[in-house]
Amino acid sequence: MSGTGLTARDRDDCRYDLVSLGEVMLRLDPGEGRIRTARSLRVWEGGGEYNVARGLRRCFGQRTAVVTALADNEVGRLVEDLILTGGVDTALLRWMPYDGIGRGVRNGLNFTERGFGVRGAVGVSDRAASAASQLRPEDVDWEHLFGTLGVRWLHTGGIYAGLAEGTPDVVEAAMSAARRHGTIISYDLNYRPSLWKAVGGQERAREVNRRLVRYVDVLIGNEEDFTAGLGFEVPDTAEDLSTLDAANFRRMLKEVVTAYPHLKVIATTLRTVHTATVNDWGATAWSPEGFVSATHRPGLQILDRVGGGDSFASGLIYGLLELGDLALAVEYGAAHGALAMTTPGDTSMASLAEVEKLVRGGGARVDR
Repeated sequence: MSGTGLTARDRDDCRYDLVSLGEVMLRLDPGEGRIRTARSLRVWEGGGEYNVARGLRRCFGQRTAVVTALADNEVGRLVEDLILTGGVDTALLRWMPYDGIGRGVRNGLNFTERGFGVRGAVGVSDRAASAASQLRPEDVDWEHLFGTLGVRWLHTGGIYAGLAEGTPDVVEAAMSAARRHGTIISYDLNYRPSLWKAVGGQERAREVNRRLVRYVDVLIGNEEDFTAGLGFEVPDTAEDLSTLDAANFRRMLKEVVTAYPHLKVIATTLRTVHTATVNDWGATAWSPEGFVSATHRPGLQILDRVGGGDSFASGLIYGLLELGDLALAVEYGAAHGALAMTTPGDTSMASLAEVEKLVRGGGARVDR
């Protein structure tokens, strides 16, 4: 892959182009309304790590799977059905016995408001003691997955790492095996204060992330992820990080590279929030050859911002795996993220043709 130092395993030697490790929740969506006044809820599946695998499968045609766990009840079977609809292989899914009321194990739920105008998006998760949070390193035969079956790319992140006391050990076991077998590893810092506040807050998040980044080839995150979740400060910027500019962020990334010289690519979206439905949107990335940036899209109209960063990650990974060029990869990631935020739900409904049209500068005129 030109200029990055990344070398992917041969496609013919691997069953999967990408495997994600993380929790898949049932998203309950009140549409244009509020959670507190909802009388009906639409269901989707979603999860920071899973969304990347689904985007790569449905938009970019890659062979993907998810390592996760579900409680074996009707809700779990609903989540499985949604995953199957997304085309992601469920062969690595672990089923955990359900005790009838969820005392010992349950499936994660995520109630999500999209937001509109001055009212921001709201997420209310209900996921403690979920099946995925109770996975242990020995529950998965990592040697069989990465050695026998073969995986070109492993993707995971800080959401799953922060889910429970033992999940960092699961992530580390997966990363260690992936590295032994030449699989590229990406990690999205995805700092969520709600996940960490009861288990040590920012300090615990930084401890876990610093431990895991040692295995990573491609590191993804926004400004809050790098500051709160990894401990780097953005120089000369306003207190409100939504006004961050690319130049300041690039200065911080140089510090990250100094601290973690093994990293091959560092990538981030750049978002200025004007309202819940109007954001400036862009992306930048670093490799040993320097920085590249995607087309900046000021005043981007947004229907549902949840999952925009995950869709950026899937487009970026596709570009690196199949196009071998970081500048193109960042363009594909930013275009895919922009399109994903025009539709409801965590996951992308975009097609590769739509992404490529946007990369080429195409507009929103009617196609007919």
